[in-house]
Amino acid sequence: MEDGRTATYDRFEASLRRELIKLCTEFEMMNGQLLRSDDIDAKWDEFARDYMIDAVHEFNEYPEVALAWAAYLGMGITRHWDGNWRMHASDTYVSYYGRRGFDDMDDHIMRDVLGYALDSKEASEISSMLSRCAQLVLTLIRREGFESQSVEAYYVLIRSTKVMFQIGQSLELYRLGYSFQPL
Repeated sequence: MEDGRTATYDRFEASLRRELIKLCTEFEMMNGQLLRSDDIDAKWDEFARDYMIDAVHEFNEYPEVALAWAAYLGMGITRHWDGNWRMHASDTYVSYYGRRGFDDMDDHIMRDVLGYALDSKEASEISSMLSRCAQLVLTLIRREGFESQSVEAYYVLIRSTKVMFQIGQSLELYRLGYSFQPL
């Protein structure tokens, strides 16, 4: 990638992250901070390639799914990190699939990892928030005018799913009571 394009993608990613944090904070699901852990980020690095294969196949028909499922994945990994990381640190990407594979990853993570009944208030709040986030990402992508199905669009999708994963991670860390404390 050329330096100019890299700078464009960097600016887009930073702007996207800011806007998503602002949105989640407005709905009181974050506190204005992006909470992260190196262990959890390392799982994204490990899973990103496989996730992108799934996301690219879904994006044209179900763009919200391709984006939101990255946040669900971030939430699921975060819950395992907080609960029993020794047992889950070596989990594979496909272990986060549902019975129908990628298609119901959200339900599997919500029910079997996070422990919320699919018709619960918590599940509804999370699902609604992640849908809003995915819609905002799509709006920002369209506003930037990235050409559909181009190499540029692929790089934007990579950056967008990474940020959505980070948002999912932060949402779950916040739900679990984590926060940054000044030293």
